[in-house]
Amino acid sequence: MSVRSSKPHEIVERALELSRADGCVVIADEESTANLRWAGNALTTNGVTRGRTLTVVATVDGQQGTASGVVSRSAVTVDELEPLVRAAEAAARGAGPAEDAQPLVPGGPGSPDFTDAPAETSSAVFADFAPALGEAFARARAGGRELYGFANHEMTSTYVGTSTGLRLRHDQPNGTLELNAKSPDRTRSAWAGQATRDFKDVDPAALDADLAVRLGWAQRRVELPAGRYETLLPPTAVADLLIYQYWSASGRDAVEGRTVFSKPGGGTRVGERLGALPLTLRSDPHEPGLESAPFVVAHSSGGDQSVFDNGLPVAATDWIREGELHRLTTTRHSAGLTGLPVAPAIGNLILDGGDPDRSLDEMVAGTERGLLLTCLWYIREVDPATLLLTGLTRDGVYLVEHGEVVGEVNNFRFNESPVDLLGRASEAGRTEKTLPREWGDWFTRAAMPALRVPDFNMSSVSQGV
Repeated sequence: MSVRSSKPHEIVERALELSRADGCVVIADEESTANLRWAGNALTTNGVTRGRTLTVVATVDGQQGTASGVVSRSAVTVDELEPLVRAAEAAARGAGPAEDAQPLVPGGPGSPDFTDAPAETSSAVFADFAPALGEAFARARAGGRELYGFANHEMTSTYVGTSTGLRLRHDQPNGTLELNAKSPDRTRSAWAGQATRDFKDVDPAALDADLAVRLGWAQRRVELPAGRYETLLPPTAVADLLIYQYWSASGRDAVEGRTVFSKPGGGTRVGERLGALPLTLRSDPHEPGLESAPFVVAHSSGGDQSVFDNGLPVAATDWIREGELHRLTTTRHSAGLTGLPVAPAIGNLILDGGDPDRSLDEMVAGTERGLLLTCLWYIREVDPATLLLTGLTRDGVYLVEHGEVVGEVNNFRFNESPVDLLGRASEAGRTEKTLPREWGDWFTRAAMPALRVPDFNMSSVSQGV
């Protein structure tokens, strides 16, 4: 009999019973996925998968401090459960004192559904989406374009149990749609993406109609040199840049003088104004439509997460409040080292404070001359001290003149810091849920406005598509 034939909460309880360590954390992740793929206006593949991963964190107290050992395995059988627990204990005994050691989070009111069966997805999640996609194929075929892409839906039920009595559970749905439209000769391409919890809010016809407009824009080609251009960044591009900024907002690294958030001479830039616009960058595990785990789930220690913090409650946090740096990410350990408040990372990111009545189309209409981007990709860090990033534009950069898109231009490599961009942005539109193109495999729960940047640095011309 496999572990999977037992309920996840039973596996958690059994692993805790087997533990001989001074402290123990057990995390069971039950995951199911369903997906569709298509090419040339026709479905190509579909599938459903299921699996479970078990992580055991053992802590051992010693004269010099507390050590931790972490072992994660998938497809563990019942006979392998005790060896897994023993392996974590052996890893802890063989390790030196853990720098991030803290008392395990004390037990409290548990999740009322902790003993329930895990939530699962299936191909039924596409019951309404698949027929609508078929209709989009027909319209695209009639319009002389080809649609390519994929839809993926995951459901992960996470069970966290500890030797201190903590019993928590969180169900995380996560859906993504990526759709490419191409001209029959493949010389023109446009992309659209959407994050969703259940595919009930996805409209393939609307996405295809938008892509058809963009392919029409691309019928006229304009070559432009590298330089600084007034640029409209759509929500997906803003998300990719600010997610990287979020990942780089370590309180400890800032105090140690290693990041853009370090204050010259020592300390951090918390309290400093970063830009003129009253923008607020925040996370909230209860944000409608972007819900994420309301407690820490850490499968390993490193950076700004700690296995000792598993189960620690997280709450709505403003990282930037009305243009002013307000919080940096910390664990309990790094908060103690730096004197900063405890602020664990949270699984979503929202930028508010733009004009709620201003759409991207209206921002285009208000542009005398500038560039409209579709998305960014191949983003890499150049300089952590300034958070200078480089990357490429992709699937459509358009020239706007006198409030209208007049053609597609060549792709560019850019060099920009998201912190500097927030400081230089001259306009922000309506916040909308969006899918980051570059980081969509790791971070999908985002809501961003379009931003107008008067001098976005297109550092060189790129031949990328």
